[in-house]
This record gives sequence, structure tokens and C-alpha cells, in this order.
Amino acid sequence: MDVATATAENAGEMVKDELAEKCQKLFQAFLEEFQTGDGEVKYVREAEELIRPERNTLLVNFTDLEGFNQELATTIQEEYYRVYPFLCRAVRNFARDHGNVPLNKEFYVALEDLPTRHKIRELSSMRIGTLVRISGQVVRTHPVHPELVSGTFLCMDCQTVIKDVPQQFKYSPPTICRNPVCNNRSRFHLDTHKSKFIDFQKVRIQETQAELPRGSIPRSLEIVLRAEAVETAQAGDRCDFTGTLIVVPDVSQLRTPGVRAETSTRVAGGPQGFESEGLRGLKALGVRELSYRLAFLACNVAPTNPRFGGKELREEEQTAESIKSQMTEKEWEKVFEMSQDKNLYHNLCTSLFPTIHGNDEVKRGILLMLFGGVPKTTMEGTSLRGDINVCIVGDPSTAKSQFLKHVEEFSPRAVYTSGKASSAAGLTAAVVRDEESHEFVIEAGALMLADNGVCCIDEFDKMDLKDQVAIHEAMEQQTISITKAGVKATLNARTSILAAANPVGGRYDRSKSLKQNVNLTAPIMSRFDLFFILVDDCNEVTDYAIARRIVDLHSRIEESVDRLYTLDEIRRYLLFARQFKPKISSESEEFIVEQYKRLRQRDGAGGVSKSAWRITVRQLESMIRLSEGMARMHCCDEVQPKHVKEAFRLLNKSIIRVETPDINLEQEDELEEEEQQEDGTDANGHVNGINGHVNGVNGHAEPGSQPKPSLRLSFNEYRRISNLLVLHLRRAEEAEEEEELKKSAVVNWYLKEIESEIDSEEELVNKKGLIEKVLHRLVHYDHILIELSQAGLKGSESASTEEEVVLVVNPNYILED
Repeated sequence: MDVATATAENAGEMVKDELAEKCQKLFQAFLEEFQTGDGEVKYVREAEELIRPERNTLLVNFTDLEGFNQELATTIQEEYYRVYPFLCRAVRNFARDHGNVPLNKEFYVALEDLPTRHKIRELSSMRIGTLVRISGQVVRTHPVHPELVSGTFLCMDCQTVIKDVPQQFKYSPPTICRNPVCNNRSRFHLDTHKSKFIDFQKVRIQETQAELPRGSIPRSLEIVLRAEAVETAQAGDRCDFTGTLIVVPDVSQLRTPGVRAETSTRVAGGPQGFESEGLRGLKALGVRELSYRLAFLACNVAPTNPRFGGKELREEEQTAESIKSQMTEKEWEKVFEMSQDKNLYHNLCTSLFPTIHGNDEVKRGILLMLFGGVPKTTMEGTSLRGDINVCIVGDPSTAKSQFLKHVEEFSPRAVYTSGKASSAAGLTAAVVRDEESHEFVIEAGALMLADNGVCCIDEFDKMDLKDQVAIHEAMEQQTISITKAGVKATLNARTSILAAANPVGGRYDRSKSLKQNVNLTAPIMSRFDLFFILVDDCNEVTDYAIARRIVDLHSRIEESVDRLYTLDEIRRYLLFARQFKPKISSESEEFIVEQYKRLRQRDGAGGVSKSAWRITVRQLESMIRLSEGMARMHCCDEVQPKHVKEAFRLLNKSIIRVETPDINLEQEDELEEEEQQEDGTDANGHVNGINGHVNGVNGHAEPGSQPKPSLRLSFNEYRRISNLLVLHLRRAEEAEEEEELKKSAVVNWYLKEIESEIDSEEELVNKKGLIEKVLHRLVHYDHILIELSQAGLKGSESASTEEEVVLVVNPNYILED
């Protein structure tokens, strides 16, 4: 009996945690006493900020805490989860002392600047409850929800109000009614008006590429953010999270099929009184294994190393002054020295890609892409992109992927993907169903993760068409729109795209145009600002230089790399230079318009010119962006004509790089004549006759002439004539007009077609000779046409045979557009 009364008396008492209360006192003393270097109490002003209704978290620097009381700092680090509520209580008392704060307002503490940082892989059950700092890349963010912190419940039997029931990561009503008479264990009603809620957001982070051990899949971890920490991390950010590991029941395990039946509390057919019993044992919960999973409860989110492109790249409010203030004196001097460098353009290129020999144009293009143009927004709210997209097309082994890898390592927010292995959703964004809450959330893809950075796509030509379409919008409008599964969203993808592609058939074919060499659609091609074509040519000098360079690299890895500037210095300079927003001066405006007109006219005048893709307004915008990038690189506030000149030169280089050689019709004749003199056979007599005839006529027409101009055709002209002939022959074949197919008839038909261009007899003879040459070349070299002759006549009447040859189109020939 005595024992029973003793327990009844103790039932209402709470156990005191003496260690935690001592911590609370010491922490409050720290807040009130800690002074900065100039004798000012550091945290008083911040406590006064907490009076504002939207603020509820005090940010405390951990190094200050260590300096004030080492023992307190160690206790907080080791017993963080246990003492955290008491630290928050200390902050509440501190805030009340320094201002009139509403009584029911809750306060929280956030710790920053922890000395050590851990990788996600190093987190084990040993660290549960201790204070740690981890870093990773955010890949998925959930919407913000209110979370119940402490609930006020109403007993439905006796109407007793049970206040402040703490909730532990799941809805937990009181175990039993506090009224000693009432025995209710399960029927409680939550009073939402008197309960306390807090903002709550789940974020998933993943190991960054640099931290991955070889051959392993990146681990991910769920992070719980509360109070002011919500919405601080966006998908794609690399952040440091300070907080503690917690253990939560694995809810997805509860939903495993086959266990569903056991989760019900009511057992059918059981006695009436047992229905109201609570859940008993693990079996009723449906968790067969004792599996819990780790989650991370973060109190503070900070960008990883903000000085070089952590979060700071996203914040538009950054100015050159604020960046200068983040640098040390020495670093700033170096940046200033770089901006004064006369040869900066070249030096930056060599320092960025020291291991790649040659390809200077590509290096310059990529460098300007890193600097970028200036994004603008018009009055109506239309945004004009400032990012520069570059595409590298080239033969195998021309260091395309090396460029991409270099950029990925150097740029703070760069994502590297391969074309064949990525789907449309993986590049843009995927809508996935969350395992626990079963709501749809957006998971960021490569382009979103590279927001404000560079997205490197290798093997661009091997992407499926439906996946390429996903990039269209991101490349011009800089957004990604999703309408899937009830989620409508427009997400930002302000990223530069650096793509590498192989030509069709592996090698670049010089006789074809860029469009026929690359397996890309016209809309995508026009969205690239710069196209670089790397052709693997045999050239003794360059081959020697490249071989020397590669052997040098393999034998002396360290010494052979000579960088003028280190990568960190270039990063700092980039960050500083990107703050400039150069305006276009009036003479530069004139110059840009002039150059664009020139490009357009040349494009129009070419007629059938196939060496380039069409010059559109996008190429004009490219020129503007490139010249802004040049001005940024020299830290100028104004775009000068010299910047435009360089931009125009690069654009020009990328538009017409591989010209198709002219067709020399004479050269083959000379070769053939030589061969025939050696052979002395009669089989090709008719050809010889023709050639002799043509040469004789030409010689007759122009005595003492220079090398005959009519016998050198531009490739486009040759292609035009051949297409004309092929179409005519095909038409004649379909109509079954055999007379039309004879060689002489074809020659006459062609001359009739172009009779408006012929003024004199001399020209007629020239044109006749030309068309016969072209026919000869089409038959013997390009194998587009086939000569058929009646076998009986061929030997006997060699003179007339040549007239009787019937021409047909090779059935395998496909007419190119």
C-alpha cells in the first residue's frame, strides 16, 4: 500500500535533467556576457531583432562559445540533442530580458562555424545526438508544412484539457488521461487553436561528385529543416548543414504489402471490451524488423564556401564592393594585377587549359562562356538571356571531352552528363511521388542543378530526339516548364550549355555542309552561339607539337604544366568580373549593326551556300553577348568596338570553318590522258575522243589562253548541276522516254535549259564542254550516273557509240537537299 501511494505522489513530478539545466544557465551567461573585440556585448543587438514577429532564431557562432567556455562547448557538441530544448529556453529568457516579447512565442538557436565538416558517408549510428556539420548538394526540396511541436489535447470522456504534449516526429497523443479518475487511453481530440506549430520542410541532399569514392553510388540523406531554416536551400545548391543525426521510424516499411492486415487495431470477432486497447507490440505496428532510418535535423544552413560561387552566385544583390570586402588584401591585389594585364585574354586561356595543345579558338570561346553576357529584362518583363551556349563538333581524339571535364572541375556550379545516358526528365526535372507523404515533389535534373553555372553535355548527337526537345526551352527562354501529375511549375534554368558532338559517321566530311555533318535539328543549332569544328588533319608541324606535348605530360606530369594564374585566382577574378554590367557604346552599336548586315548579305548572296547554317537574329544576339563577355573580362563598364571585333571574329570563325574544296574538272582529264597514253588500249577510245574534242574546241576558241576558268567549278555549282541532271533523268525514266536518256539528248536538254545565259557561240561551246565534263565526272568519279551501251555496237562502231550511250541514275543514289 505504501508503495502505491508513493508512486501516486511521484506521478505528477517531472524528472530534472541537472546537466541540461546547468548548460542553460551557462549558455544564458554566455549570451549576456560575451563581448566582441571593441567591448560591445555581441548578442544583445541580435536579441533585440528577435522582437520582430517574423524572427525567432538566434544565430550563435560556435567559435565564440569555445572561447567563452570550453566545457560548455564540448557538452553542447556531445549532448546536443539532449540540451537543445534548454538552449532554446535560455534564448527565450534572454530575449524577454531585452524586449517585450509575447509570452507564448517560441525561440530557437542556430549554431554556425563548426570547426569540422563531415561527409555523408561518415555519418554512422555513433554520431546520433551529437552536433555535426555535413555538406552535400541539394537534389530535392519538399513544400513547407506546419508541424505540430506541442499539442493540447481534450479528453473526450471527462473533458480534461491536457496541455503541452511533446510530439516526437510522429503524431503522439497522451498515453493516458491526466485525470486520476478517468482511464481513457485512446479517445483524445487535438485542440488546434491552443497547440503550437512550426514551419517544417524536408530536403534531400546527395554527395557531391568530388567526394565520391571510386565505383560507388552517391548516398543521399534526408534533412529536416525547421523555423527560419526553411526555404534557405534550393535544388542545386551546395550547402553545409549544422545539426544532429536523429533516428526516425521507417514509415515506408510500415506500408510493405502483406503487413497491412496486422496494422489494424480492431481484431474482428474479439470480445467487445478490448476494442479500445492501444497498439501493442511491434507486430501491431507492422514493422517486422527493428529498422529505423537516419535523418538529419538541421538548425542552420550555410552555403559551402560562399566566396567562390556557393550561394552567393544566386544572390543578385552582390556588388563588386561586397566581393572586394570578402577578399584578403593579397587576393584583392592579385585580382587588380590581373585586370591590368595587357595579355590577359591569352594568359587566362593557357592557365585554364594547360594540358590541351592548340585549339585556341575553342579555349577563347569557352572562356567567354564562363564570363557570360549580361542578362536583361525588358519593360514588359520578357527576359533576354545572357548565357552563351557553345557546341564543339569534331573528329575522335580532338580533346572534346577534355574541354568539358576541365570546365566541370573548374566551374563552381557545373554538371557533367552524357547524352545517351540521360533522359528528358533527367536533364530538366522529374516529378516523383514521395515515399512517405505520397504527394508529388519535383526532383531537379541536370539543367536545374547547373542554374547559374555550366551544364556540360557530352555525346550530344547521340541523344534521342525526344530528349533533345526538352533542352529547347532551357536554351533560349532559360526556364523549364512542367505540367505533370497535377504539378504545374516553371523552374529557372539560367545555365550555359557546353555540348560536344561527333559528326555523322565518325569523321567530319569536308565535302558536306555543317548541317549534314551534325545530327542536330535546325532549331537546336540556331540556339548555339558558337559552333567549333575540330578536324583531325595531318600536318607535320602540329603533329610533332602535339606528340611532344603528350609525351611531356606523361613523363613529367607536374613540371610540364605551366600556369600563369592558379585556378583559385581565376575563380576569384571571374566572380569579380561577372559583377560588371557593361553597356554598349554608340560606336559599338554602329559597328555591330554593320557586321550583322555583312553576315546577312553574305549568307543571302551565297544562294546555295551550304557551308554554314543560316544567319538569324539569334546570331546578332550572340555577337552582343560575346562582346559583353569580352568587356566583362577586361573589367570595362562599356563595350568598345575592339570587343565587338573580337566577338565578330570568333563568330565568323565558328560559322565558316570548313570550306568545301572547288571541283577541278581539268585535273582528272590530265591524269586520264596520261594513263591512256601508257595503256594504249581502245576500250576507252570514245572518252579519249571526247576529251580531245573538248580540249581542241577550247583551244580553238581561246588561242594562247591561260588555264581555262570554265573548267574549275565551285562545289555548290557542281552540286546544283548534278541535282538538275539527276532530276531530269529520273523524270525521263519514269516517263519511259528512252530517247531522252541518251547522252547527246541530255547535253542538248541542259543547253536548252540555260540558253538564256548564253550570249555567243564561244560560250555555247564552253558550256557544252563543261556539261560533258560534269557528266563524265558524275559517271566515273562520283558514281551517281551509270552508262549503259548496247554491247553489239560498242566494238564495231566506236565513233557512234559515244552518242548512243544511255545514262541512268544509280538506283542507290539519294538526292540530298
